[in-house]
This record gives sequence, C-alpha cells and structure tokens, in this order.
Amino acid sequence: MRIAGWVLSVLIGLFLAVASAAPKFLGIEAATDAMMVVGWPVKYMVLIGAIEVVCVVLFLVPRTALLGAVLTTGLLGATLAANLRVDNPLFSHTLFSIYLGVAVWVALWLREGKVRAVFPLLR
Repeated sequence: MRIAGWVLSVLIGLFLAVASAAPKFLGIEAATDAMMVVGWPVKYMVLIGAIEVVCVVLFLVPRTALLGAVLTTGLLGATLAANLRVDNPLFSHTLFSIYLGVAVWVALWLREGKVRAVFPLLR
C-alpha cells in the first residue's frame, strides 16, 4: 500500500508541477487563457503557480504531507469555485478539482499509517 501511495503521490506532484504550475511560470498561452476565462488577472498567475509548487513540496515531504494535503485541498476548492462561477463544463473542468483532491487524500491514506488510523476504511 505504501508503494502505491508514493507512486500516486509522485504522479500528482508531477501533474501539479509540470502541467499546472510550469505553464504559469512560463506564461504559456493556455495558462493565460485559463486565467482570463475564470476572471483572474494574469498578474496573479506566477503567484498561483508558486502556491501550487509550495503545496506540492509540502505534500511530498513526509513530515509536512498532511499540511500539504490540506493546503492542496484548499487550492483545489478555490479552483472548483472559480470554474463553477463561470459555468465551465461540469465533469471535465469544474469537478476535476474534486477528482484530484480525492486522489491526493487516497495517496496520503495509502502511504501514511497515521492517516489510515484516523480514517480506518479497511479492517
């Protein structure tokens, strides 16, 4: 279970760092377009990318993983709200934050015995 949790954690970290934060740092058109669609000024793009990277690092470091998961959940909640507000497609855009958030907590549950002790889904 621990190995599966770490594999999933690394995949989530790579996704958030490479597919989400990096385009913001590089000013790629897809990132600027997404910011405009949800109504966020482009001037916040690098800040949001930095927040994503901090959340990923906190999530991947075992000692701060719980804090990273909580902060990532907050970030994903804001993403959901922004997409919902502009009426983006429900299952592909708006609920993607829920899918990713569930994956974050499943990964943490799989890799951390203390989290499994708090949320004992298996006996």
